[in-house]
Amino acid sequence: MSEERPTEERHVPVLRDRCINLLAPSIERAVAESGRAVVVDATLGMGGHSEAMLQRFPQLHVIGIDRDRQALDLAGKRLEPFADRIDLVHAVYDEIADVVADLGFDGIDGALFDLGVSSLQLDERDRGFAYSYDAPLDMRMDTTRGRTAADIVNTYSEAELVGIIRKWGEEKFAGRIASAIVAARASRPFSTTGELVEAIRGVVPAAAARTGGHPAKRTFQALRIEVNEELDVLERAIPASLSVLNLGGRVVVMSYHSLEDKIVKGIFAAGAQSSAPKGFPVELEQHKAQLKRLTKGTEVPTGGEIAENPRAASAKLRAVERIRKPMDGARK
Repeated sequence: MSEERPTEERHVPVLRDRCINLLAPSIERAVAESGRAVVVDATLGMGGHSEAMLQRFPQLHVIGIDRDRQALDLAGKRLEPFADRIDLVHAVYDEIADVVADLGFDGIDGALFDLGVSSLQLDERDRGFAYSYDAPLDMRMDTTRGRTAADIVNTYSEAELVGIIRKWGEEKFAGRIASAIVAARASRPFSTTGELVEAIRGVVPAAAARTGGHPAKRTFQALRIEVNEELDVLERAIPASLSVLNLGGRVVVMSYHSLEDKIVKGIFAAGAQSSAPKGFPVELEQHKAQLKRLTKGTEVPTGGEIAENPRAASAKLRAVERIRKPMDGARK
């Protein structure tokens, strides 16, 4: 089984060097000023990004957050050589500000978000994230709590299913798929990914599958987002990370589909703009932008980065730096 392989062999971090190079100036600045830097790996996964950062920066302390206990256990083993410079926390990443405060840190010098489903979750067949093989219909990133994908497909009304599949999956055949799910569950509730794939495959035209990838791809994305409340969490998480970000600190985000990227883009753009009222003759200090965008639009992986890790193919990278604190001294 895959668990028998060392974690570092199972996981090649997406855009590792590019992400770390973006965080490097804020880490180096903090070390020069105070002798230590603190970075939050808000989506720790199997710890590949954190390992690379800890190896490169001897004065770096990493706070690793993940809602998946299995990921925390694997990352803990991988990062054991750096045990005195890490704090690993079981939490959802929108709790970042509380985690930082609970650990006794006044602020952070960087935060890294690698959004979406992790390599571990895709590779572990019994988690139910993948449509390519049969498994229990679960999809929870934290298997200790919450509803499963089976709960959703077996209990949501047809209208509710249409809504999430269309909105979160951007699936144009959402109506057909929801109708097929409701019809199939009337005789037997769904319990496996294979059963769901079969129902979807029966109503998505073959021509659409040939041009748009696996017919279940978008529905599985929609269910995963709904199960884990991913976009709601993201809308809270980015502002939470900015609220504890020190002056000169940086936030780096990798997203994997347009819905995630739109949220990140909107929050970063708002912070990088003046808040002065339209037509205001003078820009007061409190109206000046608090963030500087470090990436031009959204950056995408190079051919070499995709060759190193094919899962980087759909990655979208954005980063910002805090250039001003709110006038009242509160972190925002």
